[in-house]
Amino acid sequence: MSQYPMATMHRLAIYPGSFDPPTLGHLDVMERASRLFDEIIVAVGVNSGKTPLLSTEERIEALRVSTSHLSNVSVDSFSGLLIDYVNSKGAKSIVRGLRATADFEYEFQIAMINRRLSSDVETVFLMTKWEHSYLSSSIVREVALLGGDYSGLVPATVGEVIHRVLRKR
Repeated sequence: MSQYPMATMHRLAIYPGSFDPPTLGHLDVMERASRLFDEIIVAVGVNSGKTPLLSTEERIEALRVSTSHLSNVSVDSFSGLLIDYVNSKGAKSIVRGLRATADFEYEFQIAMINRRLSSDVETVFLMTKWEHSYLSSSIVREVALLGGDYSGLVPATVGEVIHRVLRKR
């Protein structure tokens, strides 16, 4: 008999991020995670030390509209330690997307500190599709702020939110 109990997927997972703005890579991870878990909460992290392109409310709106086809995905926001938020929701899994090996080193550190803070919470890594492997929110922000075409980088509904925000500036 194995020293490890049989693994089971937990019902609820949290997919945290800044999502400023949500990209096609983020949506790809959300869609695939929604097939692995009964429920996914996409959790927008609020960081008062940063000046985002989209407000927390605009990011939540963009995520809700772009995930409306996923019946088991909801959107929320949190501040403070991610692991405290995860535990407050009763989740046992954190979903993170990986694009390249550079992401892995940072994500590994975060997963290890989360495990140290709460040993019963697992981090599940999903690789983005290769066609989204170069995408990051910071690249999309820069393209958008410099007047470039970001339409193929974000869901169409997110593009509408970005366009509205940029018109106000």
